[in-house]
Amino acid sequence: MAATAVKYISADELSAIIKSNKLPRKDYIVVDVRDSDFIGGHITNCRNSPSTTFLDKLDDLVKDTKDIPQVIFHCALSQQRGPKAARQYNDRRNQLRDDNDTPHEVFVLHGGFTEFQEKFKGDPQLVENWNEDIWGVDWSR
Repeated sequence: MAATAVKYISADELSAIIKSNKLPRKDYIVVDVRDSDFIGGHITNCRNSPSTTFLDKLDDLVKDTKDIPQVIFHCALSQQRGPKAARQYNDRRNQLRDDNDTPHEVFVLHGGFTEFQEKFKGDPQLVENWNEDIWGVDWSR
């Protein structure tokens, strides 16, 4: 099995996966590495793995997701924490893989949760626990 590289996925591409017949945490998993900024909403069925403890729990995450073919990471903007976690995860999964593991793809959500919630905050299939007091402000300023 060849090592895989981390790729980017758009909000629209991720929404299509979530709304497809694929099963969350079986066919794909969204890993949200936000810390205290996880409050106020998140992608439906995501797994919160805070960046502050990510490395300490990395082997558990790899073990828990070894049979999941698509693993999508993000943070608030997917500029630092999300891409870093995706690279660390991908490197570790490639190190630990064996011939019985499911082939996998690792993605970073372009624009992070900020962009995703701007597009899909009103769709409960895609976003849950959305809080207007937190996300109703203009984050682009």
